[in-house]
Amino acid sequence: MNRVILLLSVMCVGVSSQPITENQRLFSIAVGRVQYLHLVAKKLFSDFENSLQLEDQRLLNKIASKEFCHSDNFLSPIDKHETQGSSVQKLLSVSYRLIESWEFFSRFLVASFAVRTQVTSKLSELKMGLLKLIEANQDGAGGFSESSVLQLTPYGNSELFACFKKDMHKVETYLTVAKCRLFPEANCTL
Repeated sequence: MNRVILLLSVMCVGVSSQPITENQRLFSIAVGRVQYLHLVAKKLFSDFENSLQLEDQRLLNKIASKEFCHSDNFLSPIDKHETQGSSVQKLLSVSYRLIESWEFFSRFLVASFAVRTQVTSKLSELKMGLLKLIEANQDGAGGFSESSVLQLTPYGNSELFACFKKDMHKVETYLTVAKCRLFPEANCTL
C-alpha cells in the first residue's frame, strides 16, 4: 500500500520542466495521504457492509445516505461550485479541522490493530502537513488557530464508517482543488 502512495505522490506532481517547490511537494504528499485514507475508509465501510445480512445492508445504505456526522457542524463548502469558489486557505483550514476531528474517532474503528494504528499515524502525519501548508499559504489574512472545540457525537459502527468515508472524500476533494488552483501545471481536471 505504501508503494501506491509513493506512486500517487509522483503522479500528482506531474512531469514538469520546472523544479518542484517545497509547497508542491507538501501538497503531493498530503493528497497521497488522504487518497490512502479515503481508500481505507471505503474498504472498511465495504467490509462492514459485506458482513451484514442483505436486509441490513439495504437499511445501512438508507441510513448512510442521510447520516448526520459530527463534521456536518463545520462551516465548509457544500457543493462543487462552493468548493471551487473557496480560497485555498479556507480549503486547507476545513481539511485540517476534518482530519483533526478524526484523530480521536479513529481509535474506535473496528479494524485490526495494524490498520487502526496505520490510520491514526497517517491522520497525524496529514494534520502536521496541513498545518505546514496553511502556514506556507498564509496570504496576510490573520493567523490560523490550531485549537478548536469539537462536539463529539457518539457513533455506532455504521455511522462511524460512513462518516469516515464521507469526510476523507471531502478532504481529498478540497486538497485536490487547492492544489490545482495553486499549481495549474499539474494538469488537473475538476
